[in-house]
Amino acid sequence: MISFGQVNLQYGERKLFDNISFQVNARDRIGLVGKNGAGKSTLLKVIVGLVRCESGEITVPGDINVAYLPQELVCMDTRNVLDETLTAFSDMQHLEREISHLNEEMASRTDYESDQYMELAVMIAEKNERLQMINSASAEATAIKTLLGLGFRESDLKRPTKEFSGGWRMRIELAKILLQSPDIFLLDEPTNHLDIESIQWLENFLSQYHGAVILISHDRAFLDKVTNRTLEITLGKIHDYAVSYSRYVVLRDERREQQLAAYRNQQKQIEDTKEFIERFRYKATKAVQVQSRIRQLEKMEVIEIEEEDKASLNIKFPPAPRSGTIAVKLRELSKRYGAHLVLDRLELNVERGEKVAFVGRNGEGKTTLSRIIVGELDHEGECSLGHNVNLGYYAQNQDELLSQDMTVFQTIDRVAVGDIRTKIRDILGAFLFSGEDVDKKVKVLSGGEKSRLALARLLLEPYNLLVLDEPTNHLDMRSKDLLKQALKKYDGTLIVVSHDREFLDGLTDKIYEFRDHRIKEFRGGIYDFLEKRKLQNLEQLNAGLGSPVRNLAEKAPSQQKISYQERKEFDREIRKTSNQVEKLEAEMDEVEKSIKSMDAQLAEGAQGIDPEFFGRYEELKKRQDSIMMQWERLQYELDILNDKRNSVI
Repeated sequence: MISFGQVNLQYGERKLFDNISFQVNARDRIGLVGKNGAGKSTLLKVIVGLVRCESGEITVPGDINVAYLPQELVCMDTRNVLDETLTAFSDMQHLEREISHLNEEMASRTDYESDQYMELAVMIAEKNERLQMINSASAEATAIKTLLGLGFRESDLKRPTKEFSGGWRMRIELAKILLQSPDIFLLDEPTNHLDIESIQWLENFLSQYHGAVILISHDRAFLDKVTNRTLEITLGKIHDYAVSYSRYVVLRDERREQQLAAYRNQQKQIEDTKEFIERFRYKATKAVQVQSRIRQLEKMEVIEIEEEDKASLNIKFPPAPRSGTIAVKLRELSKRYGAHLVLDRLELNVERGEKVAFVGRNGEGKTTLSRIIVGELDHEGECSLGHNVNLGYYAQNQDELLSQDMTVFQTIDRVAVGDIRTKIRDILGAFLFSGEDVDKKVKVLSGGEKSRLALARLLLEPYNLLVLDEPTNHLDMRSKDLLKQALKKYDGTLIVVSHDREFLDGLTDKIYEFRDHRIKEFRGGIYDFLEKRKLQNLEQLNAGLGSPVRNLAEKAPSQQKISYQERKEFDREIRKTSNQVEKLEAEMDEVEKSIKSMDAQLAEGAQGIDPEFFGRYEELKKRQDSIMMQWERLQYELDILNDKRNSVI
């Protein structure tokens, strides 16, 4: 569908893309990964034409619809939320022209049994289905359902978009993109402004979507749920793994070990060659050999290894001074903004040493309660800190509280004491400040860089109560790992507001859910909580709420019965997919037999096993994983085709 061939892009002295080649297929679910600055966002911009490459071939067919969600948007504020979202359906005339063109092409063909003819029929059916949805009353119901899934309330839908923060307006743009039903989604950090429930809704939507998806995310759980392929950008190259993120991490580490071995061997070869050249450079009898070695060095393609600094991963918080048994106590606590009730008569004890998470939909009061606990907001009722509690707070706007005229290094140096001062550069490196970055003034940093600096500073002060509000929003995975490991070793009390399930997993042992102005306690980890709440999709989230969306959706007109010709096309596609499933099952049987045979050889011992045995064994295992992924995808497509055919006959 989309292909890159030998593409190059250079910024100054740095080569961002070095002869990269890959292809995006019709139903790929791709996670784009790599260090910050590796070129992930740039790659998406190249696909949509916002950035031009210097050389190479990029093929994006003109008849595919690409939807792009960047990290930052310039939003229009002239409509209310629902009306702005409904602009996603404004392409009806364009869609009608496309269908007309495809029908003309189909009428001129006679290769009725070919794959191309069947693909054309499926394309026409999909575009007709979308046109019917636009023309029907279900368009508004679908838009409302999508907005509610992304965290909006029904009372928000008629509010002007200008009343919402940038994060909420980003959700409106995301809703519009989802409703456009494109052939491919390009999503750059789509979960940054979503709560856990909305992330789960988006996961389910993308997992079931009929088109392709390329996404950039630092949310491991989200990547594992949505993707089945990972493209890593490193040192200007693309490495393609036909697996989701967690499996990619294992394979990447294996590849890195192989690269390191090859790198060491090559460095030894280079060293020996240079030594030979220097030793015999001026001996006439060795002139031919010396020149040969010089040419050998010149032609050698030097292996590059991306630096991986793990020195700072042992950084930890200073010991927490001992506090009273109760760190935070709430009694009959309420909070209103004017007539709007946010929190209603809360009762809560947080004990010394507990690590608790505040979760729930955005707007339910998590940040409000955090600000009350740290003394930033007035309230009704009691909120008190325990004896000898020294509180550290990371707010979502923490970056605004930094001294703007200090450098990055000075900001950390002024609070570091004792042995930790020797590790300041390690800490800054872990939070993505290296080289000349440490000498930058705070005022020239981006919002994300300021947030990371504020977190790094928090790591150094002797607090015994930490209140962290969305601390991972601007961190890459390595920095999140650093922070999580430091917090797990932290011996003080922790209250964290976060939507990142992977970050919370194993960190907190008690969950407080914010819902309908109250809080409810769940003992256990984040996945225990999610299992109990059974938050799998929007229908479950709205169950029992009497939402008019369900009633509106139920009243949406049903599809008309399809014609005999269209039914034939469905049957052909079903047969084609069934045949592919059967072929994969047969291949899987052969692979499993081979693996079983090799397992038996291993059980008998190493005698008689040739040096290439383990390489073949690993290839079979990889092939087994690949076949299973393809089988699951095709089986899912087959289920969808059967359901669609049955629902319209």
